[in-house]
Amino acid sequence: MTESGGQEQSRWITTVIMSMGLQNHEISTVLQRQQHRVRYSGSVEIGSVIFSLSGVAFILADIQDLVMRGEEQFLERIQKFINIHRNSFLVLSATLHGPQEWNIIFRIQRSSVSICSWSFSKQNRFLSSNLHIIPVHNTAETVKLMLTIAKMTSKLCADDIRYKMAMTKAHIMENSPVWKTLQEYQLHCN
Repeated sequence: MTESGGQEQSRWITTVIMSMGLQNHEISTVLQRQQHRVRYSGSVEIGSVIFSLSGVAFILADIQDLVMRGEEQFLERIQKFINIHRNSFLVLSATLHGPQEWNIIFRIQRSSVSICSWSFSKQNRFLSSNLHIIPVHNTAETVKLMLTIAKMTSKLCADDIRYKMAMTKAHIMENSPVWKTLQEYQLHCN
C-alpha cells in the first residue's frame, strides 16, 4: 500500500466466487468493472457470492421471488448455506421495504433461529449466530455492502484497522487533559 500525504491510495482487489446463476447478473458486472477477480462455480448454492479470502459468504434473494416461490424451499436453501459457511449473510433485496417486506424479513429471522437451533441439537454445532440478515434496495447498495464487509473482515485490512485504532487510542491518551492530570498527580505522589 502506498502512502501519499498520510493517506492510503491503493484499491482493494479480491477474488469473488459466485454461483453460475449470477454469471449475467448486474452484481457480477459491477464487481468485474471494479477489477475484482470473479470466478463462477456450479457447486455453490444458487445466489451465493463468496469472498474466500475474507471468510464471508452472501446469499442473495429478492423478496418478491421469495413470496412467489414460498418460504419453505427458501429456508431449506438457507439451512444448507449456514451449515457450509461459518460467517454468512442473507441479503434480501426489495425496492421498498414496507410492512409486508419487513414481516417477511422477521419471519425468515425467526425461522433461521429455528434452523440453527435444529442444527445445534442434531449436529452438536453452535450455528445460531452465523447468519446475518441485511435488507438492501438496489445493486449498487448490495455491492458496496458486500465489499465493505469482505474488506473489513480480510486479515490484512483487519490488522491494519487494529493498528490504526491502537495508534488513535495512544494519541488520544497522550493528548488527553485527564491523562496529563494523572501524570502530574503521580509525580506529586512520588
